[in-house]
Amino acid sequence: MDAALRVVRRDGIGGLSHRTVAAEADVPLGSTTYHFGSLDDLLVAALRKADAGLAEELRSRPARPGDTLAEGLARLLAARLGAGRSQVQLEYELRLAALRRPALRPVAAERAEEVVTALARHTGRTTARALAALMDGIALQVLLGGAPYDEAHAREMIARILNEEPKDQAGALSEAPAGPTGT
Repeated sequence: MDAALRVVRRDGIGGLSHRTVAAEADVPLGSTTYHFGSLDDLLVAALRKADAGLAEELRSRPARPGDTLAEGLARLLAARLGAGRSQVQLEYELRLAALRRPALRPVAAERAEEVVTALARHTGRTTARALAALMDGIALQVLLGGAPYDEAHAREMIARILNEEPKDQAGALSEAPAGPTGT
């Protein structure tokens, strides 16, 4: 399985095949087809292995003592989206493959639900779903846009969802609306 993850990390999902995994693992082709009857079986196993990280991190330590939950979650995103973001990139590439590969959908949904469940221990389910969506959105914007992760902005957006009062911070990010929004 590690070989499959290395192939996807290096070549993307389009480069994944039984043959490329066997070559990467330096094993006979028959051993990969024996353990994984189809490419979808291989992708499901890869997604299960690669995408367990965020939920586990949320269960183990969403915030440091003395931190608000918003600070902890923003810091967690910073750690995941920093210089070594290839793991997060791998997770999203495998998860988004579920859009075209129905066999991956139940696993992708299961992983998303694990994140919501881990967050719900601190917030309740409705807020946890909003936080998960925001965190996914921030991650995708950073990964796709190439801009560096802005921890202060993420902390503020998370705090808004949580209805947390921001700690006294110089140069607050919030801006007053420019005019009536019509809503």
